[in-house]
Parts: sequence; C-alpha cells; structure tokens
Amino acid sequence: MRQRLLWKLLIGHIVPVFAIFTLLTWRAIDQQAAEYFSRLEAQYHVAPGELHRQFLDAVHHHLFWGVLIALALTLLFTYLLTSWVLRPLLQITAITKKVADGNYSERVNAISRYEGGQLAHAFNHMADNLERIERLRKNMVADISHELRTPLTNLRGYLEGLSDAVIAPTPDTYRMLEQEVLRLVSLVEDLQQLAKADAARSYLNFQELSLHQLLEQIMELYRPNYQQKEIEVQWQCDPESDLIIADRDKLLQAIRNLADNAWKYTPCRGTVTITTQRCPEGIKTIFANSGVRIADRDVPYLFERFFRTDRSRSREAGGAGIGLAIVKELIEAHGGTVGAESDEVNTRVWFTLPS
Repeated sequence: MRQRLLWKLLIGHIVPVFAIFTLLTWRAIDQQAAEYFSRLEAQYHVAPGELHRQFLDAVHHHLFWGVLIALALTLLFTYLLTSWVLRPLLQITAITKKVADGNYSERVNAISRYEGGQLAHAFNHMADNLERIERLRKNMVADISHELRTPLTNLRGYLEGLSDAVIAPTPDTYRMLEQEVLRLVSLVEDLQQLAKADAARSYLNFQELSLHQLLEQIMELYRPNYQQKEIEVQWQCDPESDLIIADRDKLLQAIRNLADNAWKYTPCRGTVTITTQRCPEGIKTIFANSGVRIADRDVPYLFERFFRTDRSRSREAGGAGIGLAIVKELIEAHGGTVGAESDEVNTRVWFTLPS
C-alpha cells in the first residue's frame, strides 16, 4: 500500500508539472531566440545561422540537465516528506487489523502536530474507548453470571435437599426460597429498566413539571428506609430551580434511583443533602451523602453498567450496579448531563437538565 500510494503521489503530481514546465520553457526559449536573432539579422545584416544553432543547443543542454537535477531533488525530498506524512496512516492500517481481531492494546506512535498526528491521536482515543468498553463488557458478563449463579445455586441446593427429604419443608425454608426468587426477579427487572432507558430518547413525553415536587414525592416514598437507618435528610432548594421540561415517569425513575443509591451508601445516622440550583447548563440537582470516600480512580466509572467500587460486595449490600447507569441514560435522553465527585466529607452525585 505504502509504495503504491507513494509512487502515485510522486508520479501523478511532480512528473507532469516538470514535463509541462520543461515543454513551455523550451518552446519559450526557442521563440525568444528566433525573434532575437531575426532582429540581429535585420539590424546588422548578419546571417547568424550557426550561432543561432549553437545558442539553442547550449540552452537546451543546460535546461535539460537543470530540469533533470531539479526533478531528482524534488522526488527525493517529496519521497521523504510523503513517507513522514504517511507513517501514521501505515501504522493505523496495521493496528486496525489487530483491533479487528480483538487486540486493543496497540497504539499509533505519532509525534506530528499536523493532520497525520491529529488522526493518530484520534485513532488512539478511539482504541482507548474500545478497550475500555471491551473490558466493561467482559466485567458485565462476569457480573451477570455471578448475580445469577448465587441465587440459582441456593435454589438448586435447597430444592435438592427438599427432594431428598434432607431439609424439612418449613415456612422459613419456603420464605428463603421466595427471597432467592425475588432476587432473580429484581435483577431481571433492573436489566429491563436499563434496556428501556437505552430506548428512552424515542419515547419521551415532555411537559412542564415541578422538580421540587418530584423530589419530595420520591423522598416521601423512601422515608421509612431513611428512618430505619436514622439518616437525616436536608434540603437546599433554590426557588428559581423548580420548573423544568421533562418526561415525568422517566425523571421520577432517575430520581428514585438516586434516592435509593444515597440510602444504600449512607451509614446509619448519616446525612443526605438534596440541592437544586440554577447553573449555566440549566437546573442542577445534587444528592450528597456522608460515608466512605470513593477512590478517585473509581469515580469516572460510577455511571458504567454493572460497575461497583467493591467487586466483592454482595447484591444485598448494594445491588448489581445498574442504578446509576439507568440515571445516565435517562438524563442524557433529556439532553442533560450527569456527574459525581467524592471527598472525605461526602459523595455528590448530580444531574443537570436544560432549562
């Protein structure tokens, strides 16, 4: 590819230019020489036939070799320059084949700041994202398998015990089996909600809503949960940040997931602060909860599917890691953004909707 493209550029652009230049210059010299010697003959009555021929031979000789040397030097410098320009393209071609085979570790080595280097940097950014997505996909498959394996193993063991009369069919046993089935149902519902969130952009019913009322509605629903852990809920709502244009059901689902997330990760007798405020991007809603700080390396992945800061944590202690991913899909479907940050004081998760 490199040689074919390189020679096409060299032959297709440089050789025709030099050929046209040589022919035009050759013809111009012949015409100017003929006119000059014609005037010489008319003025001095001299027949410069041999002198005319010698002059043209000398000019043609120097023109030929001058053009030939210039062409050789131009081809050399153009070859070197074109090779330098094409180097990122050749690397991208080779690495693209590896990426197509599933190897996302290769990167283009480009130091140029111009178009070739910019293309290389864009390609490396794409490869980084593909590698990250592939890693998350593998983690997601492993997490789903783990989430399904635990309740299914428990169900299988107890059902075999009941079948072999090793375990007595008591109400407690049936309640435990019911809880395992509910865990499976909950996981399936989470996956279904995530699928619906992916398609939310096509099914939004926009209307004017009161953001403060929606927040109060969800927090009233979660009041028993917060009271059970003695969590104090504080409100900091700006009156100018109330009215928004959004889909009621989708926004309620996003708020519900944030409220559930704050309840799960706030320790007993902790604090949750709900803030709404206007910002240049629109109206921002913040759920801030006290608790253990999230590592800086984990914060960018909080909204990824099935991501959990503690991969050894059980599902009962924090879920499958889908809640914030659903929030991200639903808010972005509204044209908004999501974000999070964590420090020693609290963890803040927010979303912003256009006003």
